[in-house]
Amino acid sequence: MTIKAVLFDFSGTLCRIEPVGTWLRAVVDHAGISLSDAEFTRCERELTWSGALPGGPPPQQVPSHLTALWAARDKSAEQHRAAYTGLARQVALPDAGLYEALYDRHMTPAAWRPYPDAVEVLEGLRRRGIGVCVLSNIGWDLRPVFRAHGLDGLVDDYVLSYEHGVQKPDARIFRIACEAVGQDPGDVLMVGDDRRADGGAADLGCAVHFVDHLMAAERPDGLRPVLALIG
Repeated sequence: MTIKAVLFDFSGTLCRIEPVGTWLRAVVDHAGISLSDAEFTRCERELTWSGALPGGPPPQQVPSHLTALWAARDKSAEQHRAAYTGLARQVALPDAGLYEALYDRHMTPAAWRPYPDAVEVLEGLRRRGIGVCVLSNIGWDLRPVFRAHGLDGLVDDYVLSYEHGVQKPDARIFRIACEAVGQDPGDVLMVGDDRRADGGAADLGCAVHFVDHLMAAERPDGLRPVLALIG
């Protein structure tokens, strides 16, 4: 197989969201809310358990009233926000405005950190003439994150689930991404961290390579094998 283009997942693949505690601290400090150490620790623990941070630890249990919404959360911006703020509302926070503020924070470039080898790998693909598309299950426009971190110039196109009303592992979204880079699925490599969602590319005939969804500092070179696969 000759790889002519690579599709990259976003969260947990090219970039990683900040830790739950950092996320919460940024929001309460911006709101001017003071929490005792014990109260902050409780909120952090319960937000982690609930899975309220998009891109962070998954929910330990999705409430029954959110089950259907959760399953389709990446098909629209409204569903994505409703799903995650719904999870956050399982936690008693000191101000009602924090639920929306927490969601808004995760969409900022400051909340994301590229993996240490992301630029190196994307630049290596560009030198080889390999097309690159970011294919993400997401409910908001991640392009400003790529621009802020100097990655946008290394990406040819973006296919975001909420813009198409379809989410991975549906083969339709992989086909859209392959068409965006102008290649047949058999000449495309999908790189992601989710065996189920990203693995759906194999049903279309794409090659698939998985990386571990770790904190950015814990995975300094997880993307480098992609260059070896290209040759």
